Amino acid sequence: MSKQYHWLFAKRAAKQFAKLDNPVQRRIVQWLNTHIEGYDNPRAWGKALEGELGTLWRYRVGNYRVIADIDDGKFTVLIVKTGKRNDVYKQQ
Repeated sequence: MSKQYHWLFAKRAAKQFAKLDNPVQRRIVQWLNTHIEGYDNPRAWGKALEGELGTLWRYRVGNYRVIADIDDGKFTVLIVKTGKRNDVYKQQ
């Protein structure tokens, strides 16, 4: 039997996410529910980041990016950052 992954927001990411427009929030949540929730391979839809962010994965949702940390031990995808593609990779 394959393991199913679930997604959740880190506290800081939840605050960032709350600042996005409601239609964007709905689109991102719908994408996560469709592509991550209940599936056994969260890496199929994303791309591994490189450099300092090398342990994280990136998902494209239109002009927005979702940066996540995949925990295979707990079968969770922790959303650590969301934002427009030209802002999301900037260090804060």
